Amino acid sequence: MVVRVVVALLAPIGWAPPGVDPVQWRTALAEDVVDLLTTLNQVDTAVAVTPADRWLADAVIWPGMAVHEVPEPTPNAVFAATAGRYEQVAVVAGDAPDLPGLTVGKLLRPLTSRPVAVAPVEGNLPGLLGVAARLPVPQWLPALDMEAAVPATVRAAAPRPGDLAVTPSWHRLRGPADLARLDPALGGWENTRTLLSGTGRPG
Repeated sequence: MVVRVVVALLAPIGWAPPGVDPVQWRTALAEDVVDLLTTLNQVDTAVAVTPADRWLADAVIWPGMAVHEVPEPTPNAVFAATAGRYEQVAVVAGDAPDLPGLTVGKLLRPLTSRPVAVAPVEGNLPGLLGVAARLPVPQWLPALDMEAAVPATVRAAAPRPGDLAVTPSWHRLRGPADLARLDPALGGWENTRTLLSGTGRPG
């Protein structure tokens, strides 16, 4: 069986809804993403943070969940931190609290035949929801910024266009406008839902 891990990358978040404490907001988003990871089957789960954010990891991880301290909050840093321990790694953004587990599974699935897969942010916006790769990562893989990278840039770096799989998108909560993308009918994301319900927003 292939040894795989899904890592929530808990990068800094520069905004919070009006009336919500920024630390509570960031913690709620992280808790919901971590809770999602615990529902996944046949993969290990972990979080990645910079040393300055170790407090956040300690606040949201489940017992036995690994924490990878990385020098910068990027997928490339996570790949380096997990090299030698896993055959496949998927990195997902820490600000997608209602992310379905099926979407994570679709990010990993192409790695049976391709070295890298990316899931873009919903709405044709720059940025990535997640990145998955076989380890060791191919030398052609560029440095990836989860806030700015787009699939076309990654594909342009590959020796062959088919070396990159683009999987279904999902939304992240990167600003106030993204709150409208949350679907109260979806299960999960309880921590984010609770904070938003106190502001009169959907939740």
